[in-house]
Amino acid sequence: MNAQRRAGAIATLACLFAMLSTASAQAPEPDGAGVRQGTLPRSWPTSGPRCADKADFQVHAYNDDLYILRESGCSNYEKPFLYLIFGKEKALLLDTGAGQTDVDQVVNNVLQDWLRRNGRESIALVVAHTHAHGDHIAGDSQLRGLARATVVEPKPAAVQAFFALRNWPSETSTYDLGQRVLDIIPIPGHEPSSIAFYDRQTALLFTGDTLYAGRLYVADAAAFALSIQRLVDFTHGKIVAHILGNHIEQTRTPYMDYPVGTVYQPDEHPLELGRAHLLELNEAVREMNGKVQRKAFRDFTIWPH
Repeated sequence: MNAQRRAGAIATLACLFAMLSTASAQAPEPDGAGVRQGTLPRSWPTSGPRCADKADFQVHAYNDDLYILRESGCSNYEKPFLYLIFGKEKALLLDTGAGQTDVDQVVNNVLQDWLRRNGRESIALVVAHTHAHGDHIAGDSQLRGLARATVVEPKPAAVQAFFALRNWPSETSTYDLGQRVLDIIPIPGHEPSSIAFYDRQTALLFTGDTLYAGRLYVADAAAFALSIQRLVDFTHGKIVAHILGNHIEQTRTPYMDYPVGTVYQPDEHPLELGRAHLLELNEAVREMNGKVQRKAFRDFTIWPH
């Protein structure tokens, strides 16, 4: 290669290197969309195949300030999920479980561990509910015994008053745990006092029994349809990291759920759903035009109740 060609090649390489360096410098680093991250377990080995050695609850730290408690099927076949969310001033517990368990001790252990790690002596605890069915309020009397605990009565009027939900159910409200704001969305239809919670910090949407991987029981078709549309409208343009409901009844096999009353579910669907499932549910309910029919989908089933 003569000197002229060599100089040209070097100039070309230098130009390419400069372009790549500029592109690299301009490329944005991943930031998780500003959402505080967390992890979910691959499975929830809470129940069976033997019950003798199973604790009442499996406790999983989604991150340092949000805990998921799953009740054992050995205590109650419903195996509901509870959620404990920490802010700077308050902690919020969503639901209290289904069985005769030591839910107060389990929740208090998580509270005490969080206080130790944060160098705190106490924190106020608010106990609220995604809805008022028995498998989500059975532990209320126990939680009332915890220090600085306020239990919101699982009745529509009490829920509306506590969360300042005016013009029920069309308007939403917010609730601040202390540098951690939650949006409260009324979603009656499964049960009259049903509400959803959206955690702005983690972009998690908690939907109770209104949407989860299982049997979606519809008690009031008109209210349910409006509530699903309300969730669609609320989440439009928002980040939804996961939708977390209160149960898992679906298997990992598409369109297949476990029979009612199943305790041991070794091949169950993941807990988390996504906004696409919400859109799918909304379209299905809208097409039913007020006449809810039992219909199976890949990850959930609509059931008139």
